[in-house]
Amino acid sequence: MRYRLTQSLPMVKNTTGNYRVIMAVAACAMLTACAGSDHSDLKIYVDSVISRQKPHIEPLPEFKPYPIYVYEAGELRDPFQESAFVEQQVEVAIEGSGIRPPERDTKEPLEEYPLDTLRMVGTLEQSTTMWALIKDGEGSIHRVKTGNYMGKNYGKILSINEHKVEILEIVPNGLGAYIERPATIALSEGE
Repeated sequence: MRYRLTQSLPMVKNTTGNYRVIMAVAACAMLTACAGSDHSDLKIYVDSVISRQKPHIEPLPEFKPYPIYVYEAGELRDPFQESAFVEQQVEVAIEGSGIRPPERDTKEPLEEYPLDTLRMVGTLEQSTTMWALIKDGEGSIHRVKTGNYMGKNYGKILSINEHKVEILEIVPNGLGAYIERPATIALSEGE
């Protein structure tokens, strides 16, 4: 069954004054609806929660303070100051033993790569010269001989045999001077 609305409702003119009056009447109606209700169930619940027994919490244990240790070694060396021996060693290290990186105008191609990225893949012997075949980090193979340089720390090739290349690097010692450090690149298996 369908009903059809044939009569139109009159339009109510909504002005600000009428709107405020309507809102005030609606608010009063809501407040009066709550005023007459019985709140006894809420009071019973609140009383039951308040009357519950409170849990017993044990107090925190007392911690014994650590005994204070006083450093009373007047004639012993202060552990927080450098000794004369250490100062002497630092002076020797800074002055150095005369080891310096070589001063050369141009670097060789394998000096662009750290030693740990270089691999020995074989050797070649031509008359009395032994050459090592070194694969760089990009996959290119280079031919080097005794006296060539490789690695970022001025590594000079000291000797080459069928199984390894022996290198002497010059590295900073952390105190402003340099030290020599031996290194080896062994023949890679399966290369």
